[in-house]
Amino acid sequence: MSDSANDAGSDIAERLVEGLRKLDHAREAPTVRPRDAATMIIIDRAGPPKVLLGRRHDGHKFMPGKFVFPGGRLEPLDRRMTAASEVVPQVEAQLMKLVQRPSRDKARGLVLAAIRETFEETGIMIGAKSTTPVRSPGSPWDGFTQAGVVPDLAAVHFVARAITPPGRTKRFDTRFFAVDATTIAARQDGVVGPDTELTELVWLPIGEASRLDMPAITTAVLEELTARIAAGFSHDLPVPFYKMVNRRRARELL
Repeated sequence: MSDSANDAGSDIAERLVEGLRKLDHAREAPTVRPRDAATMIIIDRAGPPKVLLGRRHDGHKFMPGKFVFPGGRLEPLDRRMTAASEVVPQVEAQLMKLVQRPSRDKARGLVLAAIRETFEETGIMIGAKSTTPVRSPGSPWDGFTQAGVVPDLAAVHFVARAITPPGRTKRFDTRFFAVDATTIAARQDGVVGPDTELTELVWLPIGEASRLDMPAITTAVLEELTARIAAGFSHDLPVPFYKMVNRRRARELL
């Protein structure tokens, strides 16, 4: 990555730290082990790049009312879902860096988790239509099999990773992925509404999206995404990793 891109990354990290200081009013809690999670950013690049964000239900205890990317925890069945293509080697290698037990199977599962969670929260299926019957590993994937859609893993980019700092009652080791809107193979209506996890969906240019009420890390990832698109949006670009080092928030590159 160029020096200007690295400088931009440093500025993002500084703003993230300051933002988290201002927003962090949570009571300190005993150490909680972060859970593996995955999030998907869908980008419409037909014109100026737009991203899809959803507003979380006001009744949620975790980030109520905030605008976020669809996502959630890695589930055991995610690793077993059939795919139209596999994770590209560069993404697989980056996903296995700085983890206790690196595994290709887990790396694949994280990408699939982001795709599944996107479907569960928005009704959007990322992948390709299959000419043969699709077998589901379990109920979370039944919607794909019924629609005849298989996930397209090669189309997914790994754009950021962040671990919730200690002292929170909920902590996640989240991988942020991105995919072009042209990979949307099908949609299911009725998934988003006033009583669902995401009560509304919005497509906004990246610059406008950052003005929404969202977690500090979401704002930071949007800025990372802008820099990534400007640098060519290649799988070969390094991935920023936000975490705590010696009780200080840090940003390093995978």
